[in-house]
Amino acid sequence: MKYLHTMVRVRDLDASLDFYCAKLGLVEVSRFENAAGRFTLVFLCAPGDEGHARAERTPTVELTYNWDPEDYQGGRNFGHLAYAVDDIYAVCQRLMDGGVVINRPPRDGHMAFVRSPDGISVELLQAGAALAPAEPWASMANEGQW
Repeated sequence: MKYLHTMVRVRDLDASLDFYCAKLGLVEVSRFENAAGRFTLVFLCAPGDEGHARAERTPTVELTYNWDPEDYQGGRNFGHLAYAVDDIYAVCQRLMDGGVVINRPPRDGHMAFVRSPDGISVELLQAGAALAPAEPWASMANEGQW
């Protein structure tokens, strides 16, 4: 397992970039805008890590800016922790066997979400290429929030 990033939803992207970059000193390493989904993702890392950020998955902070206003209550602005795993199916099975609910099953062989006992969302991403779709995951429905 390898730690990837922490996602934080932001209300004002410019003010957030001013805080995280101009004031705190983080460096913007990539940006992705999705017009269809109406959101922007900005990945930041510590100075000196920018050469490694996306290629080697250096730990980053992902700022998620949803273009439509949303009032984030109850910690909703904190998105999730993300980890790359060697075998997403094996990890999800181990978690399920331990009584953990798989909120977003890895139907695509690539991504799953679970929650900690405190409700913190944890994203699991298959390292490398996605695994071929397999049961029971391919037909498993989402459960709860993720």
